[in-house]
Amino acid sequence: MIRVGNLNKKFNPGSQDEVIALSNINLEVHKNEFLTVIGTNGSGKSTLLNAIAGNLIPDSGTIEINGKDVTGQKEYQRARNISRVFQNPFTGTAPEMTLAENLLMAWLRGRRRYAKISLSRKGREFFREQLASLEMNVEDRLDNLMGALSGGQRQAITLLMAVMQQPKVLLLDEHTAALDPKTGSQILKLTQKFVTESRLTTLMVTHSMKQALELGTRTIMMHHGQIIDDISAGEKLSLTVDDLLDKFEDIRKREKLTPDLIEQLKNLYV
Repeated sequence: MIRVGNLNKKFNPGSQDEVIALSNINLEVHKNEFLTVIGTNGSGKSTLLNAIAGNLIPDSGTIEINGKDVTGQKEYQRARNISRVFQNPFTGTAPEMTLAENLLMAWLRGRRRYAKISLSRKGREFFREQLASLEMNVEDRLDNLMGALSGGQRQAITLLMAVMQQPKVLLLDEHTAALDPKTGSQILKLTQKFVTESRLTTLMVTHSMKQALELGTRTIMMHHGQIIDDISAGEKLSLTVDDLLDKFEDIRKREKLTPDLIEQLKNLYV
């Protein structure tokens, strides 16, 4: 479903602030696969998702979605096939529109638009059922403004909106990092439910090694813009968070990095 070939991206090239964000990335994600992505700060995780989504154009390399080269396409041109949920719960919805209006726009995604858009009684009931499945007590608030909801409620609805039309690719960029533990756990359960039921090809960047091991069918580890390990479903079953930290410790020794790397990982990922 996703094929990334020799992908490279630099920020501020040629200046003293040059940053190599992606370095010769090669990655294949099969249809229905759920890939989790972990790594240190600045390792290229979000940059990789931005490149796949079309938020940025790589300096070199190719990106294919479902067999089609989309490397030169902009974000809106890929939107029919790719949905994304961001870390900020307020990014994926329109606060001055009602819940019903937000859901309707998501439902019409990729379809032909008309000058006048209305929602039938049957459509309202369908949306109410969808909201009830979130178990966030929002099903009776279809006519409330989205901006009146809590961050967790908005993130749950954002996730629902992202999967309503069953995209070919779902990108999750640390989508629970800004939530409290209880709400984050609810969002993760919904994520697992949606991905499993609709068999969505999914990439999830996470700040939690525990999440990376417990969710998904495969995990990649990134560091300094490179994929440094690709952990299969079978290997994930036998790994612990300490095992992942040991992998990074091996990298630190090999590259003669400072111990700060491991401390950073312990603070951010455990």
